[in-house]
Amino acid sequence: MKDIEIILENKIGQLALLGETLGKHKISLEGGGVFTYKNVAVAHFLVEDAEKAKQVLKEVGINLIKINEVIIQKLRQDVPGQLGQFCKRLAEENISILVQYSDHSNQLIIVPDHLEKAKQVSKLWMQEWWTY
Repeated sequence: MKDIEIILENKIGQLALLGETLGKHKISLEGGGVFTYKNVAVAHFLVEDAEKAKQVLKEVGINLIKINEVIIQKLRQDVPGQLGQFCKRLAEENISILVQYSDHSNQLIIVPDHLEKAKQVSKLWMQEWWTY
């Protein structure tokens, strides 16, 4: 899975065009969202085939500006504070979170600035919280 980063034009129907285009080409959005600040809409979505998404979106005039590697992290839903605790672990390793959202399986999706270091934190987290 990869995160696709898109700048959408600030006009009605752009998200509909994005969704319909990807759906027509059998590309499922597995999580993500669109965030508007002032006059700019930035979209981040989790997809299986990011290169295909880039190609088909370009054909309809939507510019996918970046494909990001992600950390997909399972958090314990029965333990309050998991998001804060996991993010603190990343911060302690001097890892910045560039993008954060959830997927359709209630997993945490993070685009970190240091992928390999973040993978190590994630691996240790899983050993600590999911080993019974």
